[in-house]
Amino acid sequence: MNYVVQRLLTFPLILLGVSVLVFVSIRLVPGDAITAMLGTEAGLLTPAQRTALAAYFGIDQPIWSQYLRWLSGLFQGDLGISSIYGKPVLSIILERFPLTLQLALMSMVISLSVGIPLGVFAATRNEKPSDLIVRMLAMLGQSTPSFVIGVLIIYVLSVFFGFVPAMGTFTPLTVDPLASIGQLIFPAITLGFAFAASVTRISRSAMLDVLSDDYIRTARSKGASQRSVVWRHALPNALIPVVTLSGVEFGYLLGGAVIVEQIFALPGLGRLVLDAITQRDYALVQGTVLFIAFNFLLVNLLVDLAYVALDPRIRIGGR
Repeated sequence: MNYVVQRLLTFPLILLGVSVLVFVSIRLVPGDAITAMLGTEAGLLTPAQRTALAAYFGIDQPIWSQYLRWLSGLFQGDLGISSIYGKPVLSIILERFPLTLQLALMSMVISLSVGIPLGVFAATRNEKPSDLIVRMLAMLGQSTPSFVIGVLIIYVLSVFFGFVPAMGTFTPLTVDPLASIGQLIFPAITLGFAFAASVTRISRSAMLDVLSDDYIRTARSKGASQRSVVWRHALPNALIPVVTLSGVEFGYLLGGAVIVEQIFALPGLGRLVLDAITQRDYALVQGTVLFIAFNFLLVNLLVDLAYVALDPRIRIGGR
């Protein structure tokens, strides 16, 4: 419990550093924020109108003053108002987050369901033809960009099956589960393809290490079946590096898979951040990145706690 408390106490410091970094970085992007927001219509503004808009969005103040003003609102649960949507940033994030969360979970389920069995299969048939085939497929999966997989899926479905995946819409899981899963299954496969290859390679390597340990030989000498040795004794300990990889990857997925969301026209966090950057929506960029960073920290904390559940020999907090 002390370890959990210590980690939670570091959250504000890390988030503060992230807030400073993103606050400064977005303002280093070349271009005028008002011109980016209004486009060609910005040229029709009079100097007084431009000054009034700058004062309204608070970008007429020094950068340190803008940061302190935004930080004071943050402590009150106010992430600011989006200049694009004209709504509170937090409400926009909460509208887009369910899609990204569901997409990340589905891609994780697909990746682990495919990668772990393939890794175990390859490890138990080390250096055999079946092992080499699995390793080749894993290398192919890791070396193929996700946008290539997405384009190929759309092409094959449309040309050979006369079916185009649903794009630009999202039905919440609580409203229509089947429709929701159907809309995100192909983007989830696209996202999970490369990750499944990584899981396959990591789980194979971990299983090979575990299968050579003394306690595995002891279990076999006591007459335990091969199935019991692999799935009951070896796999839980071999899952530790897989959990580490999954935690990091899931944190990135929660950050929004920009390319996949762009290909399938999904209104998730990835496209939200991309649109906010191109439109110089400072409040939306800052709020979204801070929200993503918090989720990333939370996922990594859960991963650390999962180590103990998988391997009781691991202790946290110095115990």
